[in-house]
Amino acid sequence: MEEKKAHYLLVVKANQPGLHRRLRSLPWKEVTARHYDREVGHGRKETRGTRTLTVTGLGLDFPHAVQAVRVLRHRTDLKSGRYSRQNIYAITDLTSRQAAPQRLGQLVGSQWTIENRLYFIRDTTFGEDASKIRTGHGPENMATLRNLAINTLRQHAHRNIGAGLRHVSYDPFNRPLDLLNIP
Repeated sequence: MEEKKAHYLLVVKANQPGLHRRLRSLPWKEVTARHYDREVGHGRKETRGTRTLTVTGLGLDFPHAVQAVRVLRHRTDLKSGRYSRQNIYAITDLTSRQAAPQRLGQLVGSQWTIENRLYFIRDTTFGEDASKIRTGHGPENMATLRNLAINTLRQHAHRNIGAGLRHVSYDPFNRPLDLLNIP
């Protein structure tokens, strides 16, 4: 029986300065594997250029890394006309045969969707950015509890997290425990 292997795509952010710097310094101008996407929606016009580069011989020093990805996003706000440009870097163990630039660009984009969906709710519904918990493991622990609340409410068909929290708060000694199947 053939063993199935899970693959990864890691979006590398500026809070990983060493890896981010190494990815930024790769020879992106020489890359021929490219793909471009253009979209208009959500009040903006966006162009994304995805470039991929095989990194097995470039000493990237990341476990099983095969390709590096750079997505250059150009955005124009259709109301204000404000323009922004952003480079996003990622690494993956997928080969160029398994994932071409178009597919890797889609995967990076889906990663933003997931992150934005979760962080937006944590900030707007739970007021995470205004939290005064800033020492030790407090911020990570609170983020974990917020994620637990969001995911538990979603599992129980609450599409609106704020409304789900209000519903649960009407009977705070029973409803949260019921959601978690705790007698």
